[in-house]
Amino acid sequence: MRLVTVVLILLLALIQYPLWWGHGGWLRVHELQGQLAQQTQKNADLKLRNERVQGEVQDLQSGTAAVEERARYEMGMMKDSEVFVQFVSPNSAAPVNSANAPGANASTRGQVSAAPLRVVPNPVSRSKEERRAFEKKAAKEKEDAKKKQGG
Repeated sequence: MRLVTVVLILLLALIQYPLWWGHGGWLRVHELQGQLAQQTQKNADLKLRNERVQGEVQDLQSGTAAVEERARYEMGMMKDSEVFVQFVSPNSAAPVNSANAPGANASTRGQVSAAPLRVVPNPVSRSKEERRAFEKKAAKEKEDAKKKQGG
């Protein structure tokens, strides 16, 4: 009787081994469930990113508003009738050309600065004729101001 009990216990142990530690055992199933949860979360994140990118692509393809916004904020472009306003920190000696600045493609949208304001009426994007006309006008205004002070 004792021998039968020992044999049954050994058989039970042999049957339990694959259940717990085998290829399809409970421990392996638990590990795979964890991996499945991680992959599901990763897929959901990537799906959200794909939806955002798809929306951006549709905006860029469907109209000019998104293209214009990108050109303004990432490339520093502007219309001919607009005035370029640049915020200069008090520590900088010379204004920084936004088109040539390192990290010029980094967007500063939504950031507010308390730095002094500098208006640049003659940005780089204007044509030579417009710059010459503006320089002549500015020189004439300086001469008129000197005449008023002196005369």
